[in-house]
Amino acid sequence: MRELLNKRFFGYLSWISRRRAEHRREVLDALLRDLARLRPDHTVVTGDLTHLGLPSEFEQARRWLQTVGEPQDVTVVPGNHEAYVHASPEETLRLWQPYLSSDEASRAATLPAGGQAPFPSLRVRGPLALIGLSSARPSGFFLATGRVGQAQRDALSRVLEATGRRKLVRVLLIHHPPLEGTVGWRKRLVDSRSLRAILSRHGVELVLHGHGHRAAQGALRTATGTAPVLGVPSASTVSAMAGRRAQYYLYRFTDEGDARLLTVSVRGYAHARNGFAAEGERTLILPAAD
Repeated sequence: MRELLNKRFFGYLSWISRRRAEHRREVLDALLRDLARLRPDHTVVTGDLTHLGLPSEFEQARRWLQTVGEPQDVTVVPGNHEAYVHASPEETLRLWQPYLSSDEASRAATLPAGGQAPFPSLRVRGPLALIGLSSARPSGFFLATGRVGQAQRDALSRVLEATGRRKLVRVLLIHHPPLEGTVGWRKRLVDSRSLRAILSRHGVELVLHGHGHRAAQGALRTATGTAPVLGVPSASTVSAMAGRRAQYYLYRFTDEGDARLLTVSVRGYAHARNGFAAEGERTLILPAAD
């Protein structure tokens, strides 16, 4: 009970009154079965694996991540629920370190010697550069805001420049959406304008985020073209609200001549069959390499 004598108390009330009925383990189990059948090359998780940010939740989530895949095949960035309150890193995010950390060779090539901060993370997988940012920061009562911060933004500039020179498809992973209006003021990314300025200046090909608990598609104009900005609903909810039932997206990257294409296949939870099924597909044009 001592762990609830802070902001967590109100999150706990939300859990017992509503959210425990909406977020269901059987939905996640069905998602894992679907992933096992389709066998994607890589899986990304854009935060909120916990509800109250309790050490016990981090341990449960660590065990769940092990069922998703090996750390080299799964990339995670934290959400605001992972930073509900200030907590010891040893009992929280460091339990997920293998899923958060950069490829050492990639990091050494893009960050200055001695740079040991976990974010931005960088993982190069074939033609893709998966770049992770942490917007997870403790916020006040009844707030779910996020912040990237100056240090991460400075390092991100170097990562984007270095991966751009290699003509990689740069995929930015962040929990809070960087586009204004995607979520309300109470849940906003506080320094979104500064982050967008960096992305616009250096270029990015795709931005994936969470946080909104609903499907979202926007666009960000950059120096190299217009980058899609995509958000998905929670992966575990059985909510009846429009656009909020559990989904996940499969992304397929292809080149056709000078064009970089992204095919997005939507997989949604069907309660009647206790499984995920195709709900639609669309193809987007990504910014082309210089």
